[in-house]
Amino acid sequence: MSMAEYHGKVKNIQDTPFGYTLSVIGGKWKMVIMYLLAENPPVRFNELKRQIGAITYRTLSSQLKELEADGMVERKEYPQVPPKVEYRLTAKAERLLPVLEGLCEWGAQHQDPSIISIMNTATD
Repeated sequence: MSMAEYHGKVKNIQDTPFGYTLSVIGGKWKMVIMYLLAENPPVRFNELKRQIGAITYRTLSSQLKELEADGMVERKEYPQVPPKVEYRLTAKAERLLPVLEGLCEWGAQHQDPSIISIMNTATD
């Protein structure tokens, strides 16, 4: 199914597959969370918070709950003290990883070269 099939027929973007996809992964943090969960599964809540940095605990919790409700993230709680909770991507979310890879490739092709040299200098 492609966007062309909806050309001229869309009254409400939410009624399209594109709209559904945006509702699941849209927003400031969801793709960041998915990227980090894809990199090092499973990931504990505080580790996600450390890796993201600029996100509040409340926002991270909310975004994880939304991703879990949409079937993108699996939450596993271990019965111990202190509580241990791990998150990982579901098979449904893993099918989106090629799309995220495509976004990374697009970024690599179009990113300002001066930013790349600054990043390389910072890691040396």
